[in-house]
Amino acid sequence: MEPNILRRIFFDHHQHWEQFVEKHGDRIRPIVHKEVEKFRDCGDPENGFKLFVCEGCHETRKVPYRCKGRFCTTCSIGESEEWSRLLMEDVFQVNHRHVILTIDEGLRDVFLLHRELLKTMMDEGARLIKEYFEKKGKVTPGIMVGLHTFGSQVNFNPHIHMLVTMGGMTKKGAWKTYDFLPFQMLRKQWQTVVLKLIRKHLSGKDKKRVQARLQKAFSKNGEGFYIYAPKHRGKVQDQLRYIGRYMRRPAIGINRIEAYDGQMVTFTYHDKMDGKEKDETISVEAFIMRLICHIPDEQFKTIRHYGLYARRTKNLSKKVLAAWQKTKKKWITQVKRTLSRQTWRERVMASGHKDPLRCPKCDNYFEYKGEVCLENGRLVVKVALGETARSYLEREVGHVPRIETPKKETKKEEEALEEPASQDRQLSLFTVS
Repeated sequence: MEPNILRRIFFDHHQHWEQFVEKHGDRIRPIVHKEVEKFRDCGDPENGFKLFVCEGCHETRKVPYRCKGRFCTTCSIGESEEWSRLLMEDVFQVNHRHVILTIDEGLRDVFLLHRELLKTMMDEGARLIKEYFEKKGKVTPGIMVGLHTFGSQVNFNPHIHMLVTMGGMTKKGAWKTYDFLPFQMLRKQWQTVVLKLIRKHLSGKDKKRVQARLQKAFSKNGEGFYIYAPKHRGKVQDQLRYIGRYMRRPAIGINRIEAYDGQMVTFTYHDKMDGKEKDETISVEAFIMRLICHIPDEQFKTIRHYGLYARRTKNLSKKVLAAWQKTKKKWITQVKRTLSRQTWRERVMASGHKDPLRCPKCDNYFEYKGEVCLENGRLVVKVALGETARSYLEREVGHVPRIETPKKETKKEEEALEEPASQDRQLSLFTVS
């Protein structure tokens, strides 16, 4: 399947996204509109590009800007790879455990309708693990928490992925290894934490509405909510690379979309019940519903840091451990190491592809000559290295006009405006039975 299949599903001549917006109107969150439009324009030269010219044969290459949006699968994969690379170099060089905390499936819709609970769930999950290490091992661990809102079928299934150091720093500044997690005990504690946070943060009316679900989630899960924390063998950096990529992965990869015929979408998923790979075919509208509910709210951080990895204390923790490791001759961290993000060129080459700035015709290198940016709906030359480059870019701007298409006004039915949507009707936007 071609790389831009997701863009075709949303924006081809069938106009599925426009129809979806027209049908559901104001019930779609503003951030969804923003991220989907960024995804639409990603990689389009009409929104700006950088110009490179071969120093040998003068072949030109225009590299369009990327949206770096949270919905764009192309940008998400690149950001995931870069984040995992930086993660490997920045964390303590000790064994880590990948801990997964889940909730009862009957409570998923509660978090869908009350998305403000997601941040609290992340905080409480980290607190549970941190307090266990502090009580039993008398150490403070380093914890990174990543929120996934999606299941294998792209359904709304909020759960937590945690990267936890197997050990921590004592009050005296020494490192102590501690490699045991009591799953059975933590399962019951996590169940109690989730049920309490829902009861605490919901209003009286909402609490009554979900009370039956809370009771069922308690009685149905006698051993507590499921927790999974497998031990990883091999090199520490290999562990971190795998866990880092997993924590930042998008809701669905392009390679999982098997077919699209204009009305239906078929994608593959891994069925955890029997361990088999299966296909599911749903309508485009249902597919869009499933995808957009995983777009996080504005400014919401899906990765958070706690304990020794907390942003306020990480540098101090590194300094203390750096001093301790000199006496023990055991390397855990480098306190003065400066990390920098890879350039576009470096990321392409690191992924195993050829140097994108090497000319395929004459084997010389492309040189940066300038760039064009979008300002107030018009393309303007922002950088031009030399008069020849400026003349070329000005001609290109003239050949690539910015076409402003008026947005369609959303149809609003009078009944929908006068009567607020019920809970079940709101849920229908994001979940498919």
